[in-house]
Amino acid sequence: MIHQPSDAPLRPTRFGSREGVAERRPDGSVLLRRKEALQPHPVKLTERLEYWAGAVPDRPLFSEMDSTGRWNGIRWGETLSKTRALAQAFIERDLSAERPVAVLSENSIEHALISLACMTAGIPCVAVSPSYSLLAKDFMKLRQVLALANPGLVFAQDGERYARAIEAVVPAECEVAVADKPYPRTGRLTLFSRLLATHATSDVDAAHARVGPDTVAKLLFTSGSTGIPKAVPVTQRMVCANQQGITQVMPFLTDRPPVLVDWLPWHHTFGGNNNVGMVITHGGSFYIDQGRPMPGLIEKTVRALSTVSPTMYLSVPKGIEMLIPYLQKDKALASSLFDALQATMFGGAPMPRHLLDAMIAVEVQTTGERIPNINGVGSTDAGPTALSANWDVGNQPIVGLPVPGLEAKILPAGNKLELRLRGPSILTHYWKDPERTKAAFDEEGFFKIGDAVTWLEPDRPERGLVFNGRVVEDFKLATGTWVSVGGLRDRLIEGAAPLVRDAVITGHGGDWVGAMVFLNVDACQSRCDLPAGAPFDQVASHPAVRTALQAVLDRQDPNAGSSVRIERLVIEAEQPSLDNGELTDKNTVSQRSVLDRRATVVAELHAARPSPRSIQRKH
Repeated sequence: MIHQPSDAPLRPTRFGSREGVAERRPDGSVLLRRKEALQPHPVKLTERLEYWAGAVPDRPLFSEMDSTGRWNGIRWGETLSKTRALAQAFIERDLSAERPVAVLSENSIEHALISLACMTAGIPCVAVSPSYSLLAKDFMKLRQVLALANPGLVFAQDGERYARAIEAVVPAECEVAVADKPYPRTGRLTLFSRLLATHATSDVDAAHARVGPDTVAKLLFTSGSTGIPKAVPVTQRMVCANQQGITQVMPFLTDRPPVLVDWLPWHHTFGGNNNVGMVITHGGSFYIDQGRPMPGLIEKTVRALSTVSPTMYLSVPKGIEMLIPYLQKDKALASSLFDALQATMFGGAPMPRHLLDAMIAVEVQTTGERIPNINGVGSTDAGPTALSANWDVGNQPIVGLPVPGLEAKILPAGNKLELRLRGPSILTHYWKDPERTKAAFDEEGFFKIGDAVTWLEPDRPERGLVFNGRVVEDFKLATGTWVSVGGLRDRLIEGAAPLVRDAVITGHGGDWVGAMVFLNVDACQSRCDLPAGAPFDQVASHPAVRTALQAVLDRQDPNAGSSVRIERLVIEAEQPSLDNGELTDKNTVSQRSVLDRRATVVAELHAARPSPRSIQRKH
C-alpha cells in the first residue's frame, strides 16, 4: 500500500509527559514548569563513560569515515583507557581550571578523547570555533578567547593547517599538541600519540574522585559577533541535570542505544553538549559526519548516512534542504536514514513548510509513516536544552514546556512576552566577567535568555509556549509604530518559497521596512534553468528570481500600515553561518548580528534612491 503524506500514520515513539503547571502572579508574569520533577542523575558525565565501558566494552563509541568510505573508530572500553592516559598526561602538566586545554580544530576522535579526559581530570576543555583560526586575518577573536581562557595546552588536529594561527597567537611557552602534520614550531610541539602513550596511575583516580557537580567541564564561548565573546563555564551539574531532563521528556532514548550520524560542531552547545552528551549518557554510538550543509561538503553527509542508520537525526533546516534532493532520488539512502529513526529535530528552528512537506513525502514513500519532528529552545547558557516540545510539532515553532528541573518565568516586555529560566542546568556566572553576570539575571535569579514567546493556548498556559523570536528583534519606525520582525520574515519566506532560505528585516528608526534576503541557490538555479554551480551573481540577477521576489512585494496589501509591509529588499550573497557569527547557538539567524555585521548593506538598502540590485515594491 502506498500512503499519502496526509493520511500516513505517525511512527510510534515513546515520549514523556506533556503535563505542565502554570502559576499566574499579580505582577502579570507567569511561572511555568513541567509537573514531573527531575529524577536523580549522575554527579558527573564520566560516571556514564565508566559504566558503559564496563557494560559494552566492544560497542563502537566514536567513529570517523576515511577517504575509502570505511568507518574507523574506538570502542567504549578503548575510549576509557585512552581517556585515562590523556588525563594522566594533563595532570603531569599541572593543567587546571586556570590552565585548561584549548581545542582549535573541528570534531574528531582526538577532540572527543581530549574532552572526556579533561572531565576525568577536572580540567575545563575549551572548544574554540575553527573559523577564529582558519578564516580570520587578524585572529582578534582567537586572541580574545585564549587570553580569557589562558590555556596550558593547545590542541589542533592538523598542525600545518593551524600553524599560522598558532604562531600568531599561542605563546611560545604554551605547549601545542597536534595529531597530524607536525610543523617546526617556534615553541614546544608534541604529537598527540605521545600524550596517549602516557601510563595512567592512581593520580587519575584521585583527580576523578575530586570532580563534583560544580566542577567546570567545558568553557564554551557564545558567538561574540559584537564585542568580546562570553565564556560560559559548563559545569557537571549543568550537563548531567540537563541530560536527565532530556531523558525524561524523550524516554525513547532508553529503549535502544542511540545512534547518531552528526556534523553539528562541538564548539557549539547543540552538537558538543546535547548530542555528544546524549550518546555518552545512554551508551550509544556517535558517527562523526565530516560534511556540512554546503556545496562540496553535503556529499560527505550523504555518504555517511548511506552506511549508518541513525535512531535520531539532529540538524538545521539548511541541512535538510540540501539533503532532500539526494533522498528523493536515492531510495537506499532514504531507507538508511529513516528505517531506524525515532525522531528528528532541527536546531530549535521551525522548518519552512515546503521543506517539511518534501521531507514527509520521502519519509512516507520510504516507510509508510511520518517521523515525529520535535522542537525546543536551548542555549549555551542553559546546558543546553531548556524547553522541549516532546511531540510532533510539524513545522510549527512550538517549543513546549521547560524540561524537568527547570522553571520558566514569562513576563511582558514591550509588545512581546520575555522568557526567563531558573534551574540546575542554567549557568551560574560568566567566566571572569562579573558585570555581564550581574546583567544576565533578574532579582529572583532567573536567567534572561533573550528569547520571546507566546502561549500555545492563551487560556491554558500550562499547555506550553511558542517561539516568537528574540526580545530585542522588534523595532520601531520613526512613527513610533512597532515592527513585528518574526511575522514579516515568515511571510516573506513563505511567500517566496522555495526561492528564499532566510531573511533579515530592517528599518529601525526609519519610515519604512526593508529586508535582506538569502536565497536557496539550488531552488533558484532550478527555477532559472541554470546549471548547478552557476555563478551567484547570475542567479541573483536572473529575471525569474527578481520577478518572483517583485511579485511577493507587490502582493502585499497596499492599504496595510507601514509596519506590516516590506517596501524594498536586496539579495545577499554570503549566507549567515555559525562561523561568521550570524547564526545563534540555536542555529537561528541572529537579526542583531546580521544588522551589525552588514551595516553598509542596511545603509544601501535604505538609501534615498534604490541601488541597482534593490527590488522595490510597486506603488
